[in-house]
Amino acid sequence: MKNKNFTTSILVDQSPAEVFKAVNNPRAWWNEDIDGRTDQLNEQWSYRFEDTHRCKVKITDMVPNERVVWHVEDNYFKFTKDPSEWTGNDITFEISKKGTQTQLLFTQVGLVPANECYEVCRDAWTGFIDKSLRSLIVTGKGELDWYLES
Repeated sequence: MKNKNFTTSILVDQSPAEVFKAVNNPRAWWNEDIDGRTDQLNEQWSYRFEDTHRCKVKITDMVPNERVVWHVEDNYFKFTKDPSEWTGNDITFEISKKGTQTQLLFTQVGLVPANECYEVCRDAWTGFIDKSLRSLIVTGKGELDWYLES
């Protein structure tokens, strides 16, 4: 279990196309401070949260209504001994039908319990996927500040 990649999933009543569209709009569910195109294969973009976290991402796989993969090309954490902890990770979004619903399976390949950021990152991704991305899919508006409620 020590090397198990972090994964979480949600089920929604919306179509795979609606889920795919929402995933590709991380400004609406993850953070507004993103530079670059986030909705096209081979595009590169950057994310920043205050002075605590920033990363550069490349979209390396994209199958409409089925899958999106972000490859973390560079990463900086202010709060870990190894500030580049995510560098080389793949963040995957797998979309599939489950009966009448659509499942989104999120996995960060490389985010494992041995990582210093694991607990913080697990909690953050769980909130962003289960609260903010789910809200964007279901209501059309993400909950970017969900963590302020805790």
